[in-house]
Amino acid sequence: MKKAVIVFSGGVDSVCVVSYLKLKYELYGITFSYGQKAEKEIIAAKKFAKNLGLKQHKIVDISFMKELYGNSNVLTSTMRKIPRKFDYSIVVPIRNAVFLSVASAWAFTLNASFVAYGAHTGDRNYPDCRPIFTKKLESAFNQGEIDGISSGLRKNIKIWSPYREGLSKSDLLKIGFKNMGDPIFNTWSCYSNKKYHCGICESCNNRKRGFEKAGIVDKTKYLK
Repeated sequence: MKKAVIVFSGGVDSVCVVSYLKLKYELYGITFSYGQKAEKEIIAAKKFAKNLGLKQHKIVDISFMKELYGNSNVLTSTMRKIPRKFDYSIVVPIRNAVFLSVASAWAFTLNASFVAYGAHTGDRNYPDCRPIFTKKLESAFNQGEIDGISSGLRKNIKIWSPYREGLSKSDLLKIGFKNMGDPIFNTWSCYSNKKYHCGICESCNNRKRGFEKAGIVDKTKYLK
């Protein structure tokens, strides 16, 4: 079975992607601690990595990024409030470029040919989720290993996302629910770090809408 590296946050999107790809690939998950407020997503990632049978799961500490990011965004800043709907303050500067760089480096060393992350068509507000970004990053990374690829020491990698196939969040939820059932509600989407999903942040609202569009009764526990 071919190897693939998945950027695995513990959120509903990446968990659904794993359930989608696991029959085709031997999956290696990588989760990043980058100073985000929602540390509970890392706990969820650990549980799902085990339950979904990832070949390996690495948690990479890049929390130094929190200091570099400063107050540039609400997900790492302790000074800024999280909005209820999309605002550019939610965008963490080229976060996916950072994640995919490390994930792709691991993929090259594993001789994996596939790197995945959970961006979908509903993420159009985020520049580093769009297919044009993914394709350019893929081209740059392969160029950076072109001699190894040409000699046969490395494999050419493809950076894949549901977005590149035109899949929406509700499409992913349908796939995930079909493959996993109720455990899908144990994923973590909230930008806060409370006991339950806050139910009012932009990510919680996207989660609610996604389940509604998918026609799935949402059993997630929300505070509001």
